[in-house]
Amino acid sequence: MPGEFTRRPRLLKGALVAYDQPILGPIPNVIVLQYNPDQLTRTLRPRAAPRKPATTGEAKQDTLLTAGPPDESISLAVEVDATDQLERGNRIGREHGVQPALAALELLMYPKSKEVRSNAFKAGRGTHVLKPESLSVVLFVWGEARVVPVRVMSCTVTEQAFDQVLNPIRARVDLGLQVLSYIDLPTRSLGADAFNAMLVQREQMAQLNLVNAAELILGMLPV
Repeated sequence: MPGEFTRRPRLLKGALVAYDQPILGPIPNVIVLQYNPDQLTRTLRPRAAPRKPATTGEAKQDTLLTAGPPDESISLAVEVDATDQLERGNRIGREHGVQPALAALELLMYPKSKEVRSNAFKAGRGTHVLKPESLSVVLFVWGEARVVPVRVMSCTVTEQAFDQVLNPIRARVDLGLQVLSYIDLPTRSLGADAFNAMLVQREQMAQLNLVNAAELILGMLPV
């Protein structure tokens, strides 16, 4: 299929897949959603092209020009529950509850501690120009046709139940994701390739809608 993204993880559930920068190997950190959310909200806003003031007698500018794909944001609620792990006697669930799952989600917003320590060491020596710390490249996987690069913009954790030592054993995580496009990412990078593959697949889906619409109209005609 045109636009196929060859590094797409084959998953039956939704997931967030984080690749460290630079990408040194084929094994990413895969955070599989324990339960697929019942609802996912997407918001698209147009990215208007810069406009210059029109002078007298100058033709109006084309309002349909764009500076690129729309800004797209995604929000969803992720449920995590250690009940099954506790019933099976799982050691990690018994000792930590759902804290490992929460930590994996929260760390998508953190730079690596190794990089933080390195920057602090260089700052102490005063011999290097410090660079901003980098986050992992994150792909949001939601079915075959939607594997998109995202940045986690918000992560609201509501811990709902606890064990005897106050480990959370059930929690809800409300995630706000910003889709990153080829404008935001380096050319021919993992994220840009994923976005471009998604764009081609979205165009193919729109073509299928065109076929459905044509069949509907033809069915309404008297001949």
